[in-house]
Amino acid sequence: MTNWLERLTGDTQARLLGLLRRSRQTITSLANALGLTDNAVRLHIAALRRDGIVEDVGKQRDTGGKPARLYGLTREGEELFPKAYALVLGKLVEEIVRTQGRERAVELLRAVGAQAAASAPTAANREQRLQAAAGVFRDLGADAVIDKTAEGWRLQAYGCPLSAVTAGHPEMCELGKALVEEVVGAPVTECCERGGHPRCGFTIAGRN
Repeated sequence: MTNWLERLTGDTQARLLGLLRRSRQTITSLANALGLTDNAVRLHIAALRRDGIVEDVGKQRDTGGKPARLYGLTREGEELFPKAYALVLGKLVEEIVRTQGRERAVELLRAVGAQAAASAPTAANREQRLQAAAGVFRDLGADAVIDKTAEGWRLQAYGCPLSAVTAGHPEMCELGKALVEEVVGAPVTECCERGGHPRCGFTIAGRN
């Protein structure tokens, strides 16, 4: 069965990225491992560099000839590979709820959300503060927008950055709620969607 990384990048690039995940490689070493020509590998490397997945990480100086350029994965490239974040985070929340209760879990998650808000720039009015909160969600990997409503404002984040955990642990949404409250400086109502396409949602009453 083709995995999602192969569907995203293609079989050859997925194999190439797997080699770079293990160690830094030259064009020639990649070509030998993949059974391709050097020029074919250069084309793949050029495309992956444009996408910010692969980067130049130095030169190999023990070749006896002209130093060969070495390539490696960027941080974004590393993040393409599956991680155990969701499993570990979910088990952590379960353990806190089991040993200390749901209220304590919510308290800790809200504290984390408040700390995450520290990266938001200061702003003069509520709309600017909401835009700053949306910027924090974007930094976390969500596509966040601010909409004006009859009652005030709504922050909608398409693609929940914690979607792998929120379905089983709705307490996680308290983290985002605390983040928005900390940046905006006003009470927030959480209205997240935790179904097949999770979305963060928070409403804020008032006009200024």
